[in-house]
Amino acid sequence: MTTTAGTTAADTTADTTDGQAFAAEWAAWHAAREEELRAPHGWLSLTALHWLDEHATAFPQLPGTWRATGDGGVEISANGELAVGGAPIRGTSRVEPVDGLPGVLVEAGERRVEVIRRTDSYGLRVRDPQAPTRTAFAGVPAFPVDPRWVVRARFTPYPQPKKITVGAVVDGLQHFPTAVGTVAFEIDGQRQELIALAGRDGGLALHFRDATSGVTTYGGGRIVQVGAPDETGYVTVDFNRVVNLPCALTAYATCPLPPEENRLTVAIEAGERS
Repeated sequence: MTTTAGTTAADTTADTTDGQAFAAEWAAWHAAREEELRAPHGWLSLTALHWLDEHATAFPQLPGTWRATGDGGVEISANGELAVGGAPIRGTSRVEPVDGLPGVLVEAGERRVEVIRRTDSYGLRVRDPQAPTRTAFAGVPAFPVDPRWVVRARFTPYPQPKKITVGAVVDGLQHFPTAVGTVAFEIDGQRQELIALAGRDGGLALHFRDATSGVTTYGGGRIVQVGAPDETGYVTVDFNRVVNLPCALTAYATCPLPPEENRLTVAIEAGERS
């Protein structure tokens, strides 16, 4: 029996089976993503963001005092209520967070105070497992998974990777990601191009806005991780796996904004929504 011209029932069954397997694989990935967000001290646990200056300052509901030293460090004064790596702070201790990287975690009971550096600014992010954003988390909404959003893209590397400057969701801050080239692809017959940033495990990160940004998806853009280019210079981009940056989930993140050039002219109705 045929279902359409040139298509057999076996072909249709195979397509259905492949589609079900694709959806199941995505569902497992998305469940793992949500479980990561539920981590006791993950992004959903943030309850405060305090910026430091050279004055030793006490903050509401935090033990000790904290100050930026002006030479790359943060001094913490406490009487045993705080600890770093399990060692209580008695008197004054110094930590040196690195710009753009996760901060140094200071233990305050079940909470963690993340000491961060962003360019030449220093701050504290309080991570509390009892934060309502974590305890009431019911998942991240997403568009229906669809294989049509898996595209092949041509990667063109730069002669040398280069640092670029992008804005941040916090006024006055900047980020300096490494751009490694461009990726070009077509969606609905329209050519699109994005600056590719250095990603995980030798892959690429595509941080972009599109026609859904600020409408059905987070206005500050979304990001998708892509594997390393193959021997022909192509990568596979699965927009079903586009995710929100932490700033879409909490008011206490300092996320980068996408490069200004990374604005797609089409609506990517795939991946995570607002």
